Amino acid sequence: MIDPKDIQQFVEDHIVEFHDSRIRRLSQLNPQDVLRRKNPYLFRAKNITTVDELIRQLLVAFSSSQEETIFGEFLEKLAIYSCQLAKGGFKSGIENIDLEFEEDGTRYIITIKSGPNWGNSSQIRKMVDDFNKAKIILRTQNRRQHIVAINGCCYGRDRKPDKGSYFKLCGQEFWQFITGESEYYATIIEPLGYRAKEKNDAYMASFSQLINRFSHEFYDLYCLPDGRIDREQLLRFNSGSN
Repeated sequence: MIDPKDIQQFVEDHIVEFHDSRIRRLSQLNPQDVLRRKNPYLFRAKNITTVDELIRQLLVAFSSSQEETIFGEFLEKLAIYSCQLAKGGFKSGIENIDLEFEEDGTRYIITIKSGPNWGNSSQIRKMVDDFNKAKIILRTQNRRQHIVAINGCCYGRDRKPDKGSYFKLCGQEFWQFITGESEYYATIIEPLGYRAKEKNDAYMASFSQLINRFSHEFYDLYCLPDGRIDREQLLRFNSGSN
């Protein structure tokens, strides 16, 4: 059984990296890059008429996407560490395989995702190809090795885990699979709040400063003399051929 103190210490050591990475990436944002990535037609359809509202929505959408990626990296580290403590798991050295461990004569190869709705059909096919390549590599070392491929998702549910060539385990089932503890998925939620208020206050301070800076630059580049947003100029910048 995993000692809760070990997990608490791991989370406290690494959740700070998540918060610091959020703030660092926010400070590195370039307003022009953000504007190029977003749909100007959508902002017109939503009748966004003020610079503050437009910039806020831009940054919220961009930041949410960034946070999912950063936190997904943290959860992957937590899953590997948890499996290491419980079952001797280890970070795989095979390309696009995140975790490996052996139990009862079976080698498990695992690709870790944050949630169940992570990819389209082509991305799933690539994952299956990666599993097949990994099996070939492992069988060059042991031809009789029984290998099972797992797509592990840190949250969510999947009522049909058997996908034929691999299994998809989500949420409680995934955490139980890699640790052997049925309630493990619930025990890791509390330590995630370590220094959360302090770090989120710092993040919101940076976020507010960024809104002010982006708004100032936006006024200079994409507003008419009377204060209205120059939608044609913004569209040219985002989608024009020149």
